Amino acid sequence: MIVTIVGAGNMARGIGTRAVAGGHCIRLHDRSQAKAEELATALAQNTSGADVTAVGVDAAADADLVVLALPYPAGRDVAASWAGPLAGKTVIDISNPVNFDTFDSLVVPPGTSAAEQIAATAPESRVVKAFNTTFAGPLAAGQVAGRPLDVFIAGDDDTARRTVSDLVSSGGLRPLDVGPLHWARELEAFQLLHMSSQERLGLNWSSAIAILP
Repeated sequence: MIVTIVGAGNMARGIGTRAVAGGHCIRLHDRSQAKAEELATALAQNTSGADVTAVGVDAAADADLVVLALPYPAGRDVAASWAGPLAGKTVIDISNPVNFDTFDSLVVPPGTSAAEQIAATAPESRVVKAFNTTFAGPLAAGQVAGRPLDVFIAGDDDTARRTVSDLVSSGGLRPLDVGPLHWARELEAFQLLHMSSQERLGLNWSSAIAILP
């Protein structure tokens, strides 16, 4: 697949690492072209023959899948401004609408989620929630304590969820399809607890949420 990642931060690096490991073609876009080029170079150097390129504002044009590797509400804002180019595309929202000053609440109204807001601003896209419960470091490594990461996937389009599941499994992770997009509300709330527990439990952003059989 051609996977366009919007953003060039730590989560973009983690997701890009998994996507390269899965043999996908990566297109990176960031408002700082220099950051996108720096990350593209780093990802390409890690894997021989990797197809990784920094691209401009037409980033979504030939993409099979677009990852909004951006915090809330930046991902929502990009989805709104790119609603035309994103039409018909599978779009992954990874964000968590957390109050980063206190880590004690979500900043979206009850009964909605960041993912559902993105779906509303880009109604012709197939929005999927994924990667929001994975931290960047473990994501780049692909595992915690020797166990592949679980990636929870929620979306209203069956084909889009399968596409994202394929991306996840190709990168050595375990996709867990939890169903419709409204479950993004619970996934975002679950990750708020995970994030707010890091200091209290001494986890140093190196933990993962897993479902054990």
